Amino acid sequence: MRILAINGSPKGKQSNTWRLTSSFIEGITVQEESSHKQAPTVDALSVGALDIKPCRGCFSCWSKTPGKCCIHDDMQEIIEKILQADVVIWSFPLYYFGLPGPLKNLIDRQLPMALPFMSAEAENGGHPSRYDMSGKRTVVISTCGFYTAKGNYSCVSDLFDRLCGKDGYTAIFCGQGELFRVNELAERTNEYLSWVRKAGKEFASSAISEETRGKLDQNLFPRDVFETMANASWGVGKSGEKEDPSLVFTRQMAALYRRQAWPERDVVLDMNYTDIGKTYRIVLGEGGSHVEEEPAAGFAADFTTKINTPLSVWRSIASGEVAGDEALMRHMYSVEGDFDLMIHWDEFFGAANAGAAGSTGNTAAGAGADSAGNTAAAARGKNEVEPKTNMMLLLAPWIVFWIAASIDGFWGSLVSVAVCVLLPVLMHRTKATLYDQISGLGVGACSIALLAGAPPVLVIPASYLLFGLMWTLSCFAKVPLTAHYSKNNYNGDAALRNPIFMRTNRILTAAWGILYLVTPIWTYLIMQTDAASFVGAINSVLPALMGVFTAWFQKWYPRHIARG
Repeated sequence: MRILAINGSPKGKQSNTWRLTSSFIEGITVQEESSHKQAPTVDALSVGALDIKPCRGCFSCWSKTPGKCCIHDDMQEIIEKILQADVVIWSFPLYYFGLPGPLKNLIDRQLPMALPFMSAEAENGGHPSRYDMSGKRTVVISTCGFYTAKGNYSCVSDLFDRLCGKDGYTAIFCGQGELFRVNELAERTNEYLSWVRKAGKEFASSAISEETRGKLDQNLFPRDVFETMANASWGVGKSGEKEDPSLVFTRQMAALYRRQAWPERDVVLDMNYTDIGKTYRIVLGEGGSHVEEEPAAGFAADFTTKINTPLSVWRSIASGEVAGDEALMRHMYSVEGDFDLMIHWDEFFGAANAGAAGSTGNTAAGAGADSAGNTAAAARGKNEVEPKTNMMLLLAPWIVFWIAASIDGFWGSLVSVAVCVLLPVLMHRTKATLYDQISGLGVGACSIALLAGAPPVLVIPASYLLFGLMWTLSCFAKVPLTAHYSKNNYNGDAALRNPIFMRTNRILTAAWGILYLVTPIWTYLIMQTDAASFVGAINSVLPALMGVFTAWFQKWYPRHIARG
């Protein structure tokens, strides 16, 4: 397959549209190679770098020198490339609802490719092609600066409808094109590019599917969010004066605010850029967000949350150069005041996924959420909810054994074995972990030992020891025991990549492990007294207190880290 990609943007390879075109070609290449075909040859032409003079309208190419233009420049070579290509891709940004001027010149100069006779087959008149163009495929890829492509490409569509026929080409028109150059929005724009890449794969095999077409037609951001960011991006205030880049950056970040997250009270976020000595206040209200510059006397009202960060650091986090959670662990920035905003950052700044609500982009906002280790975004792009782990199913067989077996060794062991047998049935809607399996085996082994005649005074303390060893040894695993279960409340598996979340859970796992490693000592002593039948109840007191500590620690520790 021979591909001719005509880049009509004056920006050349820096063109936003060219990023889409490159992804589309990547998709074609992947599909061709996966089909064990020869990789396509790609000839990329940048119109801005070519010598293409305007058409003179002299019709010499029809009458005096048929098929040959009287102007000697690069156009004759381009026509030859078009004739040799199997696929021609026209890539350009929308300029004043049409094509950029140099590209329009190139299209005008294709006149030698047509015959002068009027075509009876053309409904509104036209000229037949001088060459056999059957079998060639045409793709038109374009971005525009409006919030949507709909209604803005009528001129372009009319042009290519005449050139190729209404169903004779494949078009990808994308609004909000300027966002593809914004690193802070890379997650959302990269998601779109992945669909463009898929479109290329489908095009190579047959045609773009309805599902992919639906994704391509979806806006990157809702209209109000995009237009707020676009207005701020010019860096010019209402007075027409140039604004500080830090203010522009903050306004664009504030534009991502989701009004649905308003907690029935205004949230005041202060961004203190320590390296430039400027502080901006973002007020998140019921009707939207707005940014205030700090007056000389300081803000009159207190903040809800204050982030102290070098602007350079926050920009690096926002563009994905530095992970927000790692930056917080390394004390590259700190947080004062109410930490709940950081915990629920994705809920407040979660507009990065356009038409499909529920996902956030790799913005400064998203970085803040990651740094807190507590995002609330739904699973990205998934139609079905993945099964979750359940710590109660981990604890249930142990609790039953400790209580029932201490009252009656024989019947208590039978009940415990029954629970272990039923455990897989109870877990059919949950995600089992290695520790769930170890628990079933451990409780089963202890129950069988009692049924075989082993003394309870040894078996029950040993069960606590076994339980403690499971917790303690998991501290040295890649993922500590508690993280497998607490991740459900912190964005699932994504939480496992957060160092603050992992350190918090490693500490808690170690604390629980130590508790149950020393529990066998007093359990053995109690088992030799008249209170032996109550050992299960007695040993539930400290875990209850430990549970209170756990609930406090998993909130306190991230805040402690955030304060620096």
